[in-house]
Amino acid sequence: MSKILLTGGTGYIGSHTAIILQEKNYKIVLADNLKNSSVDTVNKIKKITGKNVDFEHTELTEYQQVKNLLEKNNFDVIVHFAALKNVFESIQNPFRYHYNNITSLLNLVRASKEYNVKKFIFSSSCSVYGNPSYLPVDEKHPFNKAASPYAKTKQISEYILEDSADDDFKVISLRYFNPIGTHESGLLGEQLLKNYNLIYYILQVALKKQKYLNIYGNDYDTPDGTGIRDYIHITDVALAHWAALKRLEENQTEKNYEAFNIGLGKGFSVLEIKNAFEKYTGITIPYRFAPRRKGDIAKIYASAELAKEKLKWEAKRNLQQMIESSWNWTKLY
Repeated sequence: MSKILLTGGTGYIGSHTAIILQEKNYKIVLADNLKNSSVDTVNKIKKITGKNVDFEHTELTEYQQVKNLLEKNNFDVIVHFAALKNVFESIQNPFRYHYNNITSLLNLVRASKEYNVKKFIFSSSCSVYGNPSYLPVDEKHPFNKAASPYAKTKQISEYILEDSADDDFKVISLRYFNPIGTHESGLLGEQLLKNYNLIYYILQVALKKQKYLNIYGNDYDTPDGTGIRDYIHITDVALAHWAALKRLEENQTEKNYEAFNIGLGKGFSVLEIKNAFEKYTGITIPYRFAPRRKGDIAKIYASAELAKEKLKWEAKRNLQQMIESSWNWTKLY
C-alpha cells in the first residue's frame, strides 16, 4: 500500500478522507498547522478506525518544514487539502489568501520533485468556473473570472499543477461542489471543524444560537430568487479521493494532469435546503432576506459524468442523508 501525506488532514474533508484511507489499510500521515482545526480530530480518527495515525504539526508556507516532512518520510502520494477557504474573508484580506494557498502549494510541488513523490491529488473547487456560462458545468467549461480571491487561488493552483505535471509527477485535481453532512459515527462534524456553510448556519438557528437564518439575496435569476448550489455528502467526497488514488496507483491516467468534478449533479436553492431541513427534522427555521454578498454567484451545479466514467465514482447519498447526518451529529454536542 502507498504511504500518503494528507495536508490539512485534521480539517473537514481531510479528516473524513483519512478515515476512508485508514479503512482501506493505507499508511497515512496527517500534516496541519491547526489554525482552522483541532488536534483532537486525530484522536477521533483513531477512535473511528481503531488504528493509529501519525500527525505532524507543519506550516506549509515554510519550505524548510515541508522539506523536513518529506525528508523523513518516503511518501508515494500527497493529497493536498490545506488551504484557507472562507470566500468572504478572502475578499477582506486577499493577500493572506494568495500567500497562504499559493506558497504552500509551490512548496509542496518543489519538495515533491526533490524527494521523488510521483503522485499528487489536489483539493480544488467548483469556484474555478466563476459565474458559469452554461449548466450543468462540465470539466470542459472555461475558467471564467473568479468571484473571489479564494476562487482565484484555486484557479492559479490548477494552472501551477498543470504546468508542473509530467511523466514523473502525475496530478489529479478534484473540483468539489458543496460538501455537507458528517461521518456516520457522529464523531466528526462541520461545526467542530469550522466548515461555515449554509447547513452550519441553519444548525445555529435550529439550536437557537441565532434568531434568524440570513439569506443573502432573493432576486437571483432562479425559480425562488435564492442562490442554487450542488450539495454533496462529505463521505462521498472522501470516497472520490480513494477513487482518484486508485487511478494514480493503477497507472490509469490518460494525461499527466487530470481534473474531475465531484458533485451530486443537481442544484438546490437556499430556500429548498431550509425547507428540506424543516421537513426532515420537524424544526422551523425563521429566516430573513439580506442584500447579496460580494463573491456569491446565482447558481452552479455539476456534471459529474466524467468522474463516473473515469474514476468509477458517483455520489450515493441523497439530500435527506446529508441533512439528517448533520442534525444527528449536532444533537450530540
